[in-house]
Amino acid sequence: MKDPYETLGVPRNASDEDIKKAYRDLARKYHPDNYVNHPLADLVEEKMKEVNEAYDTIQKERARGNPSSSGGGQSYGQNYGGYSQTNASYARIRTLINEKRFSEAEIMLDAVAHVERNAEWNFLKGCVLIQRGRYYDALRYVETACYMDPNNQEYQSARSALKNSTASYGGRDEACDICTSLLCANLLCSCCR
Repeated sequence: MKDPYETLGVPRNASDEDIKKAYRDLARKYHPDNYVNHPLADLVEEKMKEVNEAYDTIQKERARGNPSSSGGGQSYGQNYGGYSQTNASYARIRTLINEKRFSEAEIMLDAVAHVERNAEWNFLKGCVLIQRGRYYDALRYVETACYMDPNNQEYQSARSALKNSTASYGGRDEACDICTSLLCANLLCSCCR
């Protein structure tokens, strides 16, 4: 992996806000939805992965109190303390969901390669879709997560809550704001455990 600061186009002494702004600007620029049916779609997906990896690397370095580490020699998917880069990305996505930063979480989720979309990816995608008011789509993703990892109690609880909620909507894809908030709070509490 090349220097994460270079990837984001910021100097090593950039503030956290400058890094976040650079990341958001690049995420908007390289979001896969902007390149649907475009000949450069695969290239853009790779660039988005590189941007996500750079941002995650910088966040980890700064959390460890090491803002000047270059991260040289690390490649996408390499383990960091027992967690792969993808797992670290999922942890970041959970944090974004808990902070109600759903658009950023969705950008990161959509940047994950299709072959790397595991049970956790499906569960988190379902959590984001709940906020979009797309309960039946969310249920489909959460059910996929349960199928992929049938022993995960968090996924099972979320599926039960979603099934109960969607059944009570009588076929509607949209619910009142109060119901949305309660359902989301219930699922996000599961994420925090």
